[in-house]
Amino acid sequence: QSQLKESGGGSVEPGGSLRLSCAAYAYAINNYCLGWFRQAPGKPREGVAAVDSNGPTTYADSVKDRFTISKDVDKNTIYLDMTKIEPEDSATYYCTSDLNCAVIVHSPMWLEDWGQGTLVTVSS
Repeated sequence: QSQLKESGGGSVEPGGSLRLSCAAYAYAINNYCLGWFRQAPGKPREGVAAVDSNGPTTYADSVKDRFTISKDVDKNTIYLDMTKIEPEDSATYYCTSDLNCAVIVHSPMWLEDWGQGTLVTVSS
């Protein structure tokens, strides 16, 4: 069972904002790269963003300048602040961890651990 738990999904209008949270249990987030991938029905996983153990962040081109990933070490939680949301952002968002941030953002098919997901629906 995953030690990652997402929250914060919901329905949002195009152009709106949303914050997703992911609480990590049983391990310290500063020892791993943590991030998000998403998956829409009938589509493959798509990497979204990742924050490395020492702080650097990585984003998919599709969300760059719109989404911001951050972490709170004291709360062992990461966040994804989504702004200027587009209909194409509709998907289930999964929190995940890996030793390599590039896997999360560019090769999410190789990920082996993720939470139960939180659904984001974009509609007007």
